[in-house]
Amino acid sequence: MPQLRKDPVTERWIIISPERDNPSSLPLFEKEEYSSKGFCPFCYGNEDKTPAEILAYRRQGCGPNQQGWKVRVVPNRFPALQPEIRIDKKAKGVYDWMSGTGIHEIIIEHSEHKASYGTFTTEDVEYILWSYKDRYIDLRKDNRLKYILIFRNSGKAAGASIEHPHSQLIATPVVPKRVSEELTGALKYYKFKNRCVFCDIIRQELQFKSRIIAENDEFLAFCPYASRFPYEMTILPKSHSSNFSTISEKEIKSCAEVLLQSMQKLLKNLDFPAYNFVIHTAPVDNENLKHYHWHIEVVPRVIRLSGFEFGSGFYTNPTSPEEAARLLRADEVSEESRRDKTSEDKTSEDKTSEDKTSEDKISEDKRSENKDA
Repeated sequence: MPQLRKDPVTERWIIISPERDNPSSLPLFEKEEYSSKGFCPFCYGNEDKTPAEILAYRRQGCGPNQQGWKVRVVPNRFPALQPEIRIDKKAKGVYDWMSGTGIHEIIIEHSEHKASYGTFTTEDVEYILWSYKDRYIDLRKDNRLKYILIFRNSGKAAGASIEHPHSQLIATPVVPKRVSEELTGALKYYKFKNRCVFCDIIRQELQFKSRIIAENDEFLAFCPYASRFPYEMTILPKSHSSNFSTISEKEIKSCAEVLLQSMQKLLKNLDFPAYNFVIHTAPVDNENLKHYHWHIEVVPRVIRLSGFEFGSGFYTNPTSPEEAARLLRADEVSEESRRDKTSEDKTSEDKTSEDKTSEDKISEDKRSENKDA
């Protein structure tokens, strides 16, 4: 039976209207794949084919813009906004105009062209999150910038033109409308209940558990109650924090674990769909908010928007978040059963081999030793 559900943050109404009993039969808009093959400027060995790096985590002794890196951050060669432009605002009648001042950077997440969240290790994701934090802390010093948006497009249907694993950062002189809606809704809730709406959401999701995908002591991943899209996921720190850049080293490890687990469940169970994810955080000039909570939103591109969505502002979701979470968790049951079945048969030879593999693994230098700005 269809339902209208209200988002407790933005107060947007969502239509949950299941179209079939088996949500896994939902046709995918497009997989996370690319048809074009050819030169990739982000690949290992092509460091001189990108603009000079702003930040890199690399092995000791390796100079900038050379091989030996794990993550590189470079300016976008075709930026949406440009830092050299002086901010200028004008109006003509009802129309407002502002110069395109801002920052647009590329985070090259891995040296391997075919790497993805399907193959990343937890350590890979930790390095990516560190690059997000370090760039955020550096850019917020620019008082022209009001908001720093970090996002990832994966697959052509999600807006990516290059297959190599990368995410992007765009810093703007205004706060985006979507974030403003969250800030306004969260403040309204706080004034009424004297509590953070995101903290209340965490408590309720932990209580009912039907929409949870993954969690650990610090982070929770779940399908939102009023999901706009099938298999949409939200990842929240369990402790209140409005500003992503305050994330600690311990929290980065925990966030990497939950983000990777959630993404791998999504990719495995939906056969590698195209997707977007975005980090929503407080504006740079007002970073410590009692009513707001930074978070990650993940949206798989599995349906097309229609005229109704464009014309009404409603989103129509054919898969309930409870059913989506159930499907994404489905592998946990089979994996747990498999582990129980094989654990009794595990031989000491297997254990020895496992220990040897661990000993032979090349250890990486600490992030602080690898960073070349």
